[in-house]
Amino acid sequence: MDIRRIDDEYSVTGQISVADLDEVKALGFKSIVCHRPDGEEEGQPLFADIAERAEQLGLTIVHVPVGRYGVDADAVTGMVDALDELQRPMLGYCRSGARSTAIYEKTHHLRG
Repeated sequence: MDIRRIDDEYSVTGQISVADLDEVKALGFKSIVCHRPDGEEEGQPLFADIAERAEQLGLTIVHVPVGRYGVDADAVTGMVDALDELQRPMLGYCRSGARSTAIYEKTHHLRG
């Protein structure tokens, strides 16, 4: 994993696997937000599989998909809710980390 710290509360990375979750936990993350829609590309791990293991490890995880057309109103609402409700530090992921960065910047600005 190539984890990039955005600030004290939020970091981003590309696609994670079930096997990565032990390391995510060991690094001190408390919650995860998946910004990648299921089925985006062949061989991509399903959100449900990652969520099952994350929850076994005591990590809170939510799915706030951001499609190839960018951040829409539903995604913004979902991310604002995640930022309001989930413990930090939080890890956001998508295919490369770019959408996870973009949605955080947009919602962080809206939250003031």
